[in-house]
Amino acid sequence: MFSFLPCFKTRRQRTKSQTQSQKQIEEKANAIESLPSWHSPTENTLLFQAFEWHVPATPNTADKRSHWRRLQHALPAIHSLGVTSIWIPPGCKGMDTNGNGYDIYDLYDLGEFDQKGAVRTKWGTRGELEDLVLDANALGVGVLWDAVLNHKAGADSVERFEGVRVDDDRRDIEDGNPQQISGWTSFTFPGRGTTYSPLQYHWQHFSGVDWDDAQQRKAIYKILDPSRPDKNWAQDVGTDENGNYDYLMFADLDFSHPEVREDVLRWGKWIMSVLPLSGMRLDAAKHFSTAFQRDFIDCVRQEAGDRKVFVIGEYWSGELRALLRYLEEMEYRVAAVDVPLVERFSRLSRVKRADLRGVLRGTLVERRPGNALVSCYHYQVSDDEQRANIQQTIVEPSFKPLAYALILLRQGGHPCVFYGDLYGTCDGDHPPTPACEGQLPNLMRARKLYAYGEQEDYFDQPNCIGFIRYGNAAHPSGLACVMSNGGPATKRMYVGRKHAGEKWTDLLQRGGDHPCVTVIDEMGYGEFPVQGMRVSVWVDSAADGREGVGAEFDVDIYGIQAQ
Repeated sequence: MFSFLPCFKTRRQRTKSQTQSQKQIEEKANAIESLPSWHSPTENTLLFQAFEWHVPATPNTADKRSHWRRLQHALPAIHSLGVTSIWIPPGCKGMDTNGNGYDIYDLYDLGEFDQKGAVRTKWGTRGELEDLVLDANALGVGVLWDAVLNHKAGADSVERFEGVRVDDDRRDIEDGNPQQISGWTSFTFPGRGTTYSPLQYHWQHFSGVDWDDAQQRKAIYKILDPSRPDKNWAQDVGTDENGNYDYLMFADLDFSHPEVREDVLRWGKWIMSVLPLSGMRLDAAKHFSTAFQRDFIDCVRQEAGDRKVFVIGEYWSGELRALLRYLEEMEYRVAAVDVPLVERFSRLSRVKRADLRGVLRGTLVERRPGNALVSCYHYQVSDDEQRANIQQTIVEPSFKPLAYALILLRQGGHPCVFYGDLYGTCDGDHPPTPACEGQLPNLMRARKLYAYGEQEDYFDQPNCIGFIRYGNAAHPSGLACVMSNGGPATKRMYVGRKHAGEKWTDLLQRGGDHPCVTVIDEMGYGEFPVQGMRVSVWVDSAADGREGVGAEFDVDIYGIQAQ
């Protein structure tokens, strides 16, 4: 005779386990006011990437302002969302008047000298830049500089020197014999002269180029110097691709050359003295010496004095081990971009009903939350071939609200909001369209007001996960977040007995989404619903600041709608 006893026994065991788990959650939550985190005076920080690749230098609209002026005007509104720092684009002169600055020509020209076809950079003049930084500081908003130190572009003339071709896919393997080549390596800065720095750059200051002008041939050449027979690629760079990934693009700087080292350290002191910056992003950190990066960071922090200097190392790798190795080599002086998280968001966004429970597994924010920059978009600035690889990290629009909720509302990591998601991108013929169906400002406000204190995860269903933030003494309301990448769902979560009887509402409420109010029961539990492919963020309807969360945010930064 078939017995149902094993089935009933398994069900009883499961029920007992769930009861024990609930009891543990309740005990943990009821003790949070005795933890140091409850009394933390720290306000949430939030970084805003204040540009996107296609921002026009001079918009074809009624708005003729430079980008520096545009940002200066938008600062109060951005700050009101909880932004505490802005990451601005490279403000140094590039080889192209409308280049984004990653095609860097002169570190010491911030839009001050008539070089490369204009005085201004794509983003504006030095005076406009100074106004922006001063206004940001007055609001309590820090400014992070995008430091492009790996290479130079747009040389003033060609030089002859000896080089050896290397294998495109294995830069540590020479492909042929040394030969005389012609490369664009002479940088004399005729517009600036010797103002701020006396150094002119020549072939001796570079380790590689990717163009032989004499033969009109594109290939990667390692530069040889008879006076320095040990000259080679830097060894303390990324090796998880191409054997040795010192060479990336343009004329690659050789940081083993004492004049290069001295000049770039001089620039670090100079930029910190002329602009009250609060941080830097080291572009292409995978491609130049980590030893020099450490020295550079120490140099700028010493120059900054009492100012805290937050540094991001843009080491682009989806391999967690590579990121952890980079952080270790940097002696944890920097935060690194959590590329595994970006790639995880991308994969989940493209798979129907993907399992959300492991969304954070194997990410940098899971392993080193204090050293993780978390975002759902980040520039990987490289050559055209590599730029195509960025497509692999695009997060589909329908998943972005889920990604941003995980970035903005959870403990751990340094969250970064992308300009193109807040204001839309200008890469087409249509007006820019913001991400998250216009709800990103509300998610940012939720972080500013409610995402504090200890956290409890409910990652117990493949297509519906949630978490609780219990709040702290300064922000006691807390929040409940639930998200679904499948159909409508409801998740029962414990917010604490002190909230019993409170009426919680969804900050992201849309008409007809779900019941407008969830009442916390006498045991401290709430039933929190969410629609399919949506995020809901629930807080007490009487919480401080609740009435302002849904306020309209002006996304028309270019003045298109005003025409």
